[in-house]
This record gives sequence, structure tokens and C-alpha cells, in this order.
Amino acid sequence: MRKGPHSKPANSLTDAEKTAILEIANSPRFKDMPPAQIVPILLDEGRFIASESSFYRVLKENNMIKHRENTRPRKHNAPTEYIANGPNQVWSWDITYLKSTIKGVFYYLYMIIDIFSRLIIQWHIHTNESSEYASKLISEACLQQGVQRDQLILHSDNGGPMKGATMLSTLQFLGVLPSFSRPRVSDDNPYSEALFKTLKYRPEYPDMPFSSIEEAETWVQTFAQWYNHEHMHSGINYVTAYSRHMGTDVTILQNRKVILEAAREMNPERWIKGKVRNCDSIASVILNPGKKPKEVENVLKNIN
Repeated sequence: MRKGPHSKPANSLTDAEKTAILEIANSPRFKDMPPAQIVPILLDEGRFIASESSFYRVLKENNMIKHRENTRPRKHNAPTEYIANGPNQVWSWDITYLKSTIKGVFYYLYMIIDIFSRLIIQWHIHTNESSEYASKLISEACLQQGVQRDQLILHSDNGGPMKGATMLSTLQFLGVLPSFSRPRVSDDNPYSEALFKTLKYRPEYPDMPFSSIEEAETWVQTFAQWYNHEHMHSGINYVTAYSRHMGTDVTILQNRKVILEAAREMNPERWIKGKVRNCDSIASVILNPGKKPKEVENVLKNIN
């Protein structure tokens, strides 16, 4: 029931010191400067009034926190949020490097993932990054999945192959809406980043560089088969990406629930909380959510 201290801290600023801070911060000399610049200038003059944090705190107490420079305040634009309620609604793609036996030479793995099901939709390996290769990749993927116009959103970062003229014209022809990460923001494309991390941290990932592009293709083919058909994905309640993509995950999860409830009936004393494991299918997946609501925290908790 403690309500906090009733005595004033011994090291708190006095009213006179607070008044001095306000006078300095609002003086003609310093009115356009932030505390981070005011304090060093005063120190160079042999004066110390208070720390930067104290300046900010006093200004805040007096409703004077604002942009103090002539430039426009920096805008923090949130990434566009997309929600996938089924397969082939939102795809994410990116390119990662695969080392070759020649130092400084890499193979480039282009890979598309469906964020709803986590299914690897399509992949190619090339010896360089190219908008033309990216166009071929997305064209094949849309044909394979039967994607119709205005059905799909394709998200990527801001790399050259992603925003090249050939790629953008292909997306326009296919009726696919392009989406891009914010410049210099590394976590706006989390599903592809998580996929590449899983790929490169597999126990089977070669310790030595790939000796040829054919060797790299063979390994990625094996990985994609495992990832789509065997890997129990934590982000979709431990079902495979393929079953999720095809819609059979609902039946799989329902069967698990039946088995768990039967086990609880046989030994109820072992189920202390009375509830069985969550066996609900994830209804939707969000790309770049703003404030994460509680109902989607489980969806976003693990995307690996």
C-alpha cells in the first residue's frame, strides 16, 4: 500500500536553478538550440547550470518541449501494415549471399515466402543481382500459384533488383502491389530475414563455401523441401508450411486438441490449470504491425 516518498530528494534542483534553466533555454542566444548543445557551450565558458537531462525535465514540466531548431522536425513514418488472412495475399522476398570457393565471389539466392503460411513459394540462384532475374522469379511464382490481378502484395526492401524498372513494370503487368521497407530500416522485412537466418543456421548448412552454383541449388532444394513439408513452424502453431498453405492445418490442430482433451479426462489431476495446449489455427498474420494488440502477440512472437 506504499504511495511513494513524501520527502523531497536532497539533490533535487532548487526553484532558483529551475528558473535559471528556463531563462537560459529561452534566451535569444539559446532559444533555437537543444539542451545537448546548450550544456557543452556553457561548459566551454566555465559554467555548469545543470545536465542535459535536467534541462529537458524542467522544460517538460513547463510544457516547453518542442523542436528548437530552424529545420523541420524529423518525421517518424510507420511502415505500412498489411494483414494476410489466407495464402497468396502477402508475399515477402529478398536476396541473400551464398559464399563460393572464390574469395569475394558469391551466389545470390532469390527467395519468396508467403507470410500467412510461411511456405517458400519460389526461389532461384544466380551469379549476380538483377531486376530481370527478380522479374522472372515473381512471374513464375504468380503463374505457379494462380495469382490473379489485384490479389497479391509483394513486400521487399529497397535494393536495386526490387525497385528496378523491369521489376516494377512486371509487377504492374501482373497486377501485383509492390510494398517496400523504409530506407535504412533493417527490420521492416522480418519474414524473409527470419527465413534466411533459419536457412544459414541449419545443422546441414555446409561449413565450406559452395564449389558451384549446381551444388548450391541442390542444397537449397533440400532445405526448401524440409522447410515446407517437415519443419513444424512455431509462428503458425507448430504445423508445416505446406499444410497451412493448403488449409489442412485446421484439421491437424483439431485432432491434436481431441487427443489432449482425452488425455486430460484420463488424468485430470495432471492438468493443474485445467486447460489443454492451445490448438487454434492462427487466423491472420500481420506484416509490420503498429502497436501489437494482445490478440496477435502469439502470431508475432516467433516468426522463425
